[in-house]
Amino acid sequence: MKYLCLAYEEERIFSEMTEAQWHELLQETLDYVADLQRRGKLVLTNALQSATKAHTLRIRDDELTMTDGPFAETKEQLGGFFLIEVASEEEALKIAAGWPSARLGTIEVRPVEEELRPESRY
Repeated sequence: MKYLCLAYEEERIFSEMTEAQWHELLQETLDYVADLQRRGKLVLTNALQSATKAHTLRIRDDELTMTDGPFAETKEQLGGFFLIEVASEEEALKIAAGWPSARLGTIEVRPVEEELRPESRY
């Protein structure tokens, strides 16, 4: 089963890191990614650019509204994602807990619907 893991992080924490701290975290993350790839667990992973470059769109009553940045007022913002394919939810949670930035932010783990079910969306 596939799980999408969303990494929510506070940009301030990363911008306040020393260059050495940043490179240490980066290398730890790259090593973890390589391990997941080697074990056949990682489908895809990408970091996202700063939330300051985001746009939030809504259409209500056929009217488009667009704002700069994320819609939610929060310190933690979506910083990246990783899509994994594993045998169980327990394994997905274990992998997410091992993601290095989980120590600095939050990882949301959600099962992926392979196709929309006609009987229910959720």
